[in-house]
Amino acid sequence: HPPPVATDKEEQKRRLENRPDQPQNPRVLRIAIIGAPNAGKSTLSNQLLGRKVFPVSKKVHTTRCKAQGVITHEDTQLIILDTPGLTNPLKAKRHNLEEAMLTDPWDSMKHADLVLVLVDVSDHWTRNSLSKEVLKCLSQFPHIPSVLVLNKVDILKKKFLLLEIVADLTEGIVNGKKLEVKSALKQDSSSSAKSPLQITQASPPESKVPGSPYGQEKNQAQEGFGLDKSSDVGGAGTGEAQGPKHCGPEDLKDRNGWPHFQEIFMLAALRGEEVDTLKRYLLMQAKPGPWEFHSNVLTNQSPQEICDNIIREKVLEYLPLEVPYGVTQVTEIWEEGECGELLIVKSLLVPRESHKRMLIGRGGKVISRIAREAGQDLMNAFLCDVRLKLKVEVK
Repeated sequence: HPPPVATDKEEQKRRLENRPDQPQNPRVLRIAIIGAPNAGKSTLSNQLLGRKVFPVSKKVHTTRCKAQGVITHEDTQLIILDTPGLTNPLKAKRHNLEEAMLTDPWDSMKHADLVLVLVDVSDHWTRNSLSKEVLKCLSQFPHIPSVLVLNKVDILKKKFLLLEIVADLTEGIVNGKKLEVKSALKQDSSSSAKSPLQITQASPPESKVPGSPYGQEKNQAQEGFGLDKSSDVGGAGTGEAQGPKHCGPEDLKDRNGWPHFQEIFMLAALRGEEVDTLKRYLLMQAKPGPWEFHSNVLTNQSPQEICDNIIREKVLEYLPLEVPYGVTQVTEIWEEGECGELLIVKSLLVPRESHKRMLIGRGGKVISRIAREAGQDLMNAFLCDVRLKLKVEVK
């Protein structure tokens, strides 16, 4: 079971400063998760960690800064760099975002050993091409191995569309091999039956990863997924097989996909489907190296940061349009109660009286729902009883 986060700031600080209790032959992997805003990066990070420590909401830019999550399993430590969605200066200005939101994803890439590119396949506007920001990120760091993760496949009714999406996002090449799509059944647009397509492989894979899409036998195809990873591209010393090169902005202008992904995973992060498969793959990719954290650390965030983020998530969830972006939090009480529970009292400051009415809701319904749900999430993060009281004031 993943360790809980300490409820006391000093205790959390001590844990972060503790020398790692690493085994004799430690292994480590730093993973940057990048993608467009709202692709599900924080949801996936929480599922991989096994506890909710990153805020999640349907509104864009819920994650405002880069935070780290730590998974310690036997001799291996995975460090997840949960980054803000890749955005551009124009959008950042419109949403009143901090400068850090533009630089953090790039900083995370500099420290990563592997990058997961998350794409929301339920969004039919964006699913067939990687955003220019993502392509720019990949082309700036072509030496870092990258893996394509298609998220929210459970929402996609027409599973055969996954083949088209994969072909577009990979430019038909994965791990230096050309993809050939073979359908096992007649394409029936209304069918959402399991495994309507098969995976066949003309050449044996270099390494059979348990649970990886290409390591499975062809009759155990991932849901709705069938690719024939056949001919090598280029061969030694020619074409794509040499590996990715640094591309300039001009080279990216007409590109929609990235032909250098090593693997493809399909999952539903919200429901936790296939997340374990991805986790096993990540554990196997770890390389010998010293751990960065003690095994009782789950995240590098302070308890107060986790609390602020989770309350902000709920405010984003239940208030319309731009209203939640103007809410400021002030912690008034953070202490242990008589029965060992954590008592938190916070003031939520809003700029207008009308915002205050919205946040409180008719009969106090909205604010009490926020307090109840945030309290529940905090219990899960801290593994103790939490009493959360929220007050709303006009600043």
